Amino acid sequence: MNHQSLDQAAQKLIRQAGERIKESLHKQMTITEKTSSSDLVTNIDIETEQFFVDHVSSQFPEHRLLGEEGNGDVITSFDGYVWIVDPIDGTTNFINQQRNFCITVGIYKDGVGELGYIYQVMTGEMISAIRGQGAYQNGVKLQPLEPVAFEDSLIGVNASWVAPNRHIDHEKVAKLIKRVRGTRSYGSAALEISYVVTGRLDAYFSMRLSAWDVAGGMVIANEVGALSGTLGGQPFDLLKKQPFVIANPALFEELINDYLIK
Repeated sequence: MNHQSLDQAAQKLIRQAGERIKESLHKQMTITEKTSSSDLVTNIDIETEQFFVDHVSSQFPEHRLLGEEGNGDVITSFDGYVWIVDPIDGTTNFINQQRNFCITVGIYKDGVGELGYIYQVMTGEMISAIRGQGAYQNGVKLQPLEPVAFEDSLIGVNASWVAPNRHIDHEKVAKLIKRVRGTRSYGSAALEISYVVTGRLDAYFSMRLSAWDVAGGMVIANEVGALSGTLGGQPFDLLKKQPFVIANPALFEELINDYLIK
């Protein structure tokens, strides 16, 4: 399949979905708790995912789709083409702030990330990549990430590390936070990944993410030299929920070995 034409179709669908989301801000929203009061889904999440399911199945009937809200296919392997879609990454931000949320899509073939997208709906920023052809920010090619020192770095991390957590050593993370220039938390994994690949953050880690949170971002990361994986440095398994880290290559190994491995 021609990945240039697939890229054009994917970007068109993502932008159309974004317009639908913006139009929905003026309508009544139905909000439902999934696993907790901080894990929310709206009718707009569900309708947006269904929009992708309908259009991908009609335009690319041989492709499958894995979505956060469960409207797509049941995926137990990544044979063939699989779209991995989070229709609204940062649903709480969407509900409370009407900003700082993204549509993110990864298109994989036989388990290899071929195309990746992170789209900030309210700003119109599209970060995109085709494997081996570079990454782009609204059509402008992104350059490989420049090395950065820990003392000059800005790291994305949410406050979950403060509570008891089996994935990390709190004392190590506290030392990391004292060493870096600063930390930020934006409430959307895809948004924070987009900030790493564009150099606005130098690293980001989270205790529990799924394929739809990171699939698109990992494709983009490869094109700018960012490194990603689990907190132990292993490849992220798209069939599991796992801890995740992405970082400037100058920070990655030391970040994992000195601060994130428990």
